[in-house]
Amino acid sequence: MCGIAGFYSEKIDKFDFRKILDSMMKSTIHRGPDNTGTFYSENIGLGHNRLSIIDLSPESNQPFHYLDLTITFNGEIYNYIEIRSELIKLNYKFRTESDTEVILAAYKEWGKDCVKKFIGMWALVIWDETNKLLFCSRDRFGIKPFLYIQKNRDFFFASEIKALQLTPLYSNEINLEQVFRGLQLGWLHYEDETYFKVIKNLPPAHNLFLKGGKISVERYWDIENFSGNNNNSFEDKCIEFYELFFNSMTLHNRSDVPLGVCLSGGLDSSAMASALSIINKGKKIKSFTAFYEGLDNKFDERPFVKEVIDQYPNLIPFYISPSNTEIENSFEEIFKKFSIPLNGSSLISHYFVMKLARAEGITVTIDGQGADEAMGGYLHTFYRLFADEFSEFKMLKGISLINNFKKYHSYGLKKTLDIYSKTFLSLLFEENKLYHLEYKYNGNMINQKNDNDLFNLEHKNSNKTNNFLYHTLTHTILPSILYCVDFNSMCYSIESRVPFLDHRIVEFCFSLPNNFKINNSETKFILRKSLKDIIPEKIIARRDKKGFVTPGEVKWMRGSLKHLLKIDYNKLDFINKEKTISLISEFENGNDKYSNIVWRLAMLNRWIKDI
Repeated sequence: MCGIAGFYSEKIDKFDFRKILDSMMKSTIHRGPDNTGTFYSENIGLGHNRLSIIDLSPESNQPFHYLDLTITFNGEIYNYIEIRSELIKLNYKFRTESDTEVILAAYKEWGKDCVKKFIGMWALVIWDETNKLLFCSRDRFGIKPFLYIQKNRDFFFASEIKALQLTPLYSNEINLEQVFRGLQLGWLHYEDETYFKVIKNLPPAHNLFLKGGKISVERYWDIENFSGNNNNSFEDKCIEFYELFFNSMTLHNRSDVPLGVCLSGGLDSSAMASALSIINKGKKIKSFTAFYEGLDNKFDERPFVKEVIDQYPNLIPFYISPSNTEIENSFEEIFKKFSIPLNGSSLISHYFVMKLARAEGITVTIDGQGADEAMGGYLHTFYRLFADEFSEFKMLKGISLINNFKKYHSYGLKKTLDIYSKTFLSLLFEENKLYHLEYKYNGNMINQKNDNDLFNLEHKNSNKTNNFLYHTLTHTILPSILYCVDFNSMCYSIESRVPFLDHRIVEFCFSLPNNFKINNSETKFILRKSLKDIIPEKIIARRDKKGFVTPGEVKWMRGSLKHLLKIDYNKLDFINKEKTISLISEFENGNDKYSNIVWRLAMLNRWIKDI
């Protein structure tokens, strides 16, 4: 895991580009404190801050040269050993044991299609000296960031916004469309847009080519298999999932530095911790958990964590419980590093978990992102699931599913009516319209702008459940989560790995019929059944959906962070002042309904002060 930066410019004589690149690298030294290197050739410069994970020798420092190719690369290619063996058979020779050298040999052999062979996460830039081409690529899900500015024939790229703010192309003009999405929906970016008009985001699963100062961007991968039908039995699919999962966990276990696991006590993290314990039998593995006492134990997952620890004695647990004073004292530090508004308080909780992991000597963590999006872990998935049954005129089955869901969660009449209304909306509208309705429902704080122009979620398939899950992966939920995970882990020079985002697992899950993913109100059904023999029974049976949950949006915002509710309406002239005052007043008087919006308002207000 590393920090990358660089440029292409035909104005070499106008600016001191070496000085600019040096300052960019210094601004992200936390991403790779083990080595800093730069490379210059004609109109290009490449920079790299290295966090040594695989092949710790100086020979693997970057920028790395292979024949006429030079690379700066952030991430890990987990199947590099297998690709290396394939290339050796094709007469390629290697001088290191690194995945970096494998990438360059793969590019030499297969060109831009080399990335289709990779299992992993990456943001990479290759300078092809012979073809005078800058080849850039980002992994399939955007696990690793790739940000850039392109103006006229000049181009700068980096792993973080703060590095691009040091370039001569940067402008602090705000992208209001993204501000609106962030405030109303909590999205941290959308497709190639960021909070700044001039800074672009290379979308996941895309390659970027720059030649002669001109760029082109193309998609190299997408989820194509939405069949929802398969002749194999559920038992056969469970066996296939088990094998895929353990293969992914084994690949993600490859590391030449200490590795630990983030353990929230939920199904996903417990699955990973259990698998890691089995794979590393006889070896101690450290786990890391955040908790908050009080408030009816809603934010304390230790009883479930204990179930995993008791079953696997080689797991060594470490806990952190940030106090209100620690939250208050750390907030400004976290906020200024983040560069954009914080979209939720769980980011702060995860930040402290990473701090704990680094204090315990960990360089690589395993995290659980991706399972909810691929296997229907979010409760909102059920509305689409019910709608799928009704759309096929299976009325009795749809009603039966809703009744089971209601009983499973002990919902009363009010919540039952809410379920039926949301199911009806899901039946009536596609995802794009549903999110526009949500946008308006969330307080509708914006004074201006037709929200129809803010986003357009493509209709991918007639299966409403898969449509919803597809967009949670590509647009609505996961991209923002991954941005936060990368930020928190890299603040402490930690590589965060996400085995559930092995694209083979995701493709497999999207090929399954709905009832293999959700069955009798059980989410992630195939995961529960496939791994039931390795995960503690009490966790398999959990009905609630939690992550690193925090009391932040309510308790902190009414306590240690309440000073952030003093809104500067002169700088936020695009929001509805009357609605905002009323909303904050209700919140201060105990109404939690719009606590998420209140949090995002406070964060936007704090962020815009520094712009």
